[in-house]
Amino acid sequence: MPIIRLNARDEECELHGSPQSPARVLNRLADGPGPVIVMIHGFSYEPGRHSHCPHRHILSLDPEPLPWIAPSWPRGLGLGEDATDAGLGLALGWFARGSIWGARRRAAGAGRALARTLRLIRKRAPHRRVHIVAHSMGIEVAAEALHHLPRGAVDRIISMTGACYQSRIRDALQTEAGRTASFINITSRENDIFDCLYERLIAPPRRSDRTLGQGLDADNAVTLQLDCPDTLAHLACLGARIAPPSRRICHWSSYMRPGILNFYGALMRRPGILTLDRLRAGLPARPARRWSRICPRPGLPQPVMFTQTPT
Repeated sequence: MPIIRLNARDEECELHGSPQSPARVLNRLADGPGPVIVMIHGFSYEPGRHSHCPHRHILSLDPEPLPWIAPSWPRGLGLGEDATDAGLGLALGWFARGSIWGARRRAAGAGRALARTLRLIRKRAPHRRVHIVAHSMGIEVAAEALHHLPRGAVDRIISMTGACYQSRIRDALQTEAGRTASFINITSRENDIFDCLYERLIAPPRRSDRTLGQGLDADNAVTLQLDCPDTLAHLACLGARIAPPSRRICHWSSYMRPGILNFYGALMRRPGILTLDRLRAGLPARPARRWSRICPRPGLPQPVMFTQTPT
């Protein structure tokens, strides 16, 4: 159950707070039981910056309340338990502060750095499953990594209200590594305003493109809308007890909601039981429409959504 804290810098990964070589540490720890779980934060974090360092916050076993209280991803995913098969955690930090445009560009470099690290793990421990769980713009890091990895390098990717366009993920799932990966798209109408802002600020790669909050149509992907009562009831039948939404607007409920991190841990440790087909089987035919939490009655006027044309 060790956790290796890494930072992406100049398309390479370095150990957080240590001059040691990441390759040496990975060689020592990679050959063990359980999966390798990569955790990637989203926008506004910066490793080493006191009040914005992800390794002191969500990527820590004991998060400090800086700048706000949040659950520990490693502990919630089962990496803090005294279990011999808990797996190896990779907590990846990257420079995600500044403008949203600059952070998006740097996410690509962080993705290439992650790919190099995952190649080391694959070479040292090819028997271990590798899973990625990423929030918001962190999914851009995961998507870029798929373009630089071989077939079978990543098993499951969990996108927690990912800030990314659908076409970007479809393209990533068509790579050698992407075709053998499963993509679990966690969405919620609580995140609609953030999806709308992303579509307003970031020009789409293709006309009529939409963010992942509007779903994802791919054979190796499934969308789970966590503010949908029918979806929560279906997941409860599969053993996942997830609290219902308590807010109309929230960008962090995909990891703040009680029970949700335990569910992600089960998805990564029991992929043969919680298969994509089983996850799809009890889902509603249509997700709730956009803005349904802000404007629950269809007759009410909905917020205007602006999009840029591709450049």
